[in-house]
Amino acid sequence: MAKIVCVLYDDPIDGYPQSYARDGIPEIKAYPDGQTAPSPKAIDFRPGELLGSVSGELGLRQYLESQGHTLVVTADKDGENSRLDRELHDAEIVISQPFWPAYLTAERIARAPKLKLALTAGIGSDHVDLQAAIDRNITVAEITYCNSISVAEHVVMMILGLVRNYIPAYQWVVKGGWNIADCVACSYDLEGMAVGTVAAGRIGLAVLRRLKPFDVNLHYTDRHRLPEAVEKELNLTWHANIESLAEVCDVITLNCPLHPETEHMIDDAMLAKMKRGAYLINTARGKLCDRDAIVRALESGQLAGYAGDVWFPQPAPGDHPWRSMPHHGMTPHISGTSLSAQTRYAAGVREVLECYFEGRPIRNEYLVVDGGKLAGVGAHSYSAGNATAGSEDAARFGKNR
Repeated sequence: MAKIVCVLYDDPIDGYPQSYARDGIPEIKAYPDGQTAPSPKAIDFRPGELLGSVSGELGLRQYLESQGHTLVVTADKDGENSRLDRELHDAEIVISQPFWPAYLTAERIARAPKLKLALTAGIGSDHVDLQAAIDRNITVAEITYCNSISVAEHVVMMILGLVRNYIPAYQWVVKGGWNIADCVACSYDLEGMAVGTVAAGRIGLAVLRRLKPFDVNLHYTDRHRLPEAVEKELNLTWHANIESLAEVCDVITLNCPLHPETEHMIDDAMLAKMKRGAYLINTARGKLCDRDAIVRALESGQLAGYAGDVWFPQPAPGDHPWRSMPHHGMTPHISGTSLSAQTRYAAGVREVLECYFEGRPIRNEYLVVDGGKLAGVGAHSYSAGNATAGSEDAARFGKNR
C-alpha cells in the first residue's frame, strides 16, 4: 500500500465553509481544443466545494483509504522540520498545487527514496526539480487545461483593473470619498491599445480570444507559431521574439512556463525596451520577472502598472516588495483555484491516481516527466533543469505574516 502526501493551502481563517454562495457550478465536459475534462471513475465531493484547502483534501480520503492507502494532508511545507520533510522518507506520491507549492528540490527528492509520482493539482510543475526527477525516473504529472480558462479570465480582469485604475477608485469609495479627479487621473480606455502575450498556448490563446471584442490590436510571441487560420481569425501580429513584441505593446501579459531558459526574462534591460507607461500582467510564474527590476520600473514610471497573482517564493514573505510597490494589482496565487477550477483539478488528480494504482497509462497530455525524460505536455512546454533554487526563502513568510 502507498503513502500519499498532499500539500494544500490553509483553510479560511473563519473556518471551513458550511455553505456556499451558489448551489452549483456549470459542468464543463470538454475544453476549446477538444480535450475532454477529467474523467475519473467516481468522485467523493460535490462540484463547487472548497477542495484545495487542507480540510477539502481534494476529495481524496475516502477513495484512498478504501484502497488501503495512507493519506497525509498538510499545509506545513517550508522550513526546518516541516511536516512535508518529516513525511518524505516513505512517501510514494507527493501531490501539490502551484498556489501553495511543495518545492521538490533535488535535496528533498534525495530524501524520498520511495517517491515515484509528483503530481500537480493544477498546471505548472516548476516547483519540482525536473532534472532531479528525470535522473531518478520519477513521473511528474499535472492536470493540463483544468484551470487555463480560469487564469485567462483573471488576466482580462487584471488588464482592465490596471488600465481603468479600478483598485484605487474602489479604495476611495471604501474610505468614504467621492474623489473623481483622483480616480481618473490614471484611468484610460483599453480600446485601441496594443496588447501582446508572451506565449500563446492554452492560456495565452484564451486571453487573445477574450480580448478581441475590446477592439484592441493583438500581438503574440511563441516558439510554436499559431496556425495561419487562427492568426487571421483574431487579426494577430506574430513576433519572433519578446524584444520585438515589447517595443510595440501597451499591455503585455506573461503566459509562459517557468524553466531555466525563461527565469528572469523580464529584467531591467527588457523593461527598458517597453513603451514608457506600459502595463505588465503576470499570472504565469513570479520568477519570470526580476523582482527588484519590477519595483524600479514602477517607481520610475517606466511601467504604469503591474498586476499578477504569482510570486517567488510562495507564499511570499511578509516583507516582499511587491506587496508595497506603487501602481500594483497583486493578489495571492488564486487565478487558477476558483471553486470551478478546483472541481476540475481535483477530479483530474483522482483520474491520475486511478490510472497509477490500476496500472493504466496516465493521459499523455498530463505528463511532464515520464520514463526518465520530458514527456507529454512537458516535452512541449518545459526544458530540463531546476527552477526551485531560492525556494527555502518561503520559510520567512511564517515569521513575517
